[in-house]
Amino acid sequence: MKKKIALLFLAVLTAALALVGCGSKSSADDNVFRVGMEAGYPPFNWTQSDDSNGAVKIEGSSEYAGGYDVEIAKKIAEGLGKELVIVKTEWDGLVPALTSGKIDAIIAGMSPTEERKQTIDFSDNYYQSQLVLVVKNGGAYSDAKTLADFNGAKVTGQLNTFHYSVIDQIPGVNKLEAMDSFPAMRVALESGVIDAYVSEKPEAVSAQAANSNFKMIELEDGFETSPEDTQTAVGIKKNSDLTEKINGILAGISEDEQTNIMSEAVKNQPAAQ
Repeated sequence: MKKKIALLFLAVLTAALALVGCGSKSSADDNVFRVGMEAGYPPFNWTQSDDSNGAVKIEGSSEYAGGYDVEIAKKIAEGLGKELVIVKTEWDGLVPALTSGKIDAIIAGMSPTEERKQTIDFSDNYYQSQLVLVVKNGGAYSDAKTLADFNGAKVTGQLNTFHYSVIDQIPGVNKLEAMDSFPAMRVALESGVIDAYVSEKPEAVSAQAANSNFKMIELEDGFETSPEDTQTAVGIKKNSDLTEKINGILAGISEDEQTNIMSEAVKNQPAAQ
């Protein structure tokens, strides 16, 4: 009986040590700043094959992440005195990755909407944008100026974003199913599957810079949005002490510096993006 008890105790102890070992690998215990992003939303973030233009290696991959978000993440990591680790994550998986502790922050062109604030906290704004539409250059909607000009157009937006919800504001629109990513929407636009997709201005500038067949439409009579919809902020776990620290770092990045970083991101994006 004593032998059985001793074996049982040993098994429990082994399991406990294993759990401690696993815990030591969590982001909270490492001297690293683990940031989640799609690495597929240029110029905010993208994937490339090397470390040119300051790109950072993606964890568990031979690829690198670059873009505006990466540059902001580098500044935050430096301010925190930690090593930056980029964790490439699908858009829908970003919030679950944060709440489960797989990442320390989301820096992915994410807007601090009221719905998201129910689950996670956000830093102060680190970029302010506006909503636009991306169309085929020289196509049926390339001279559009108002939402009414898109009557009958096949329009989409990214899945689980407010971009998709505002499409309902277009009179007579043919609202197509939401798509998983911006690269997928660019392909759909190029092939004629859609007539337009909703985007923020930096992505649209990036799209037309990468492909002369695309054109950004800045609307005279545009979408109605709340202020936070077009802001970009860092997603942080609820009640984390990181929020105050990150806000302090972001406060040191002027609007002029933000503009310069974004301009460089647009210029440096890979042509394939």
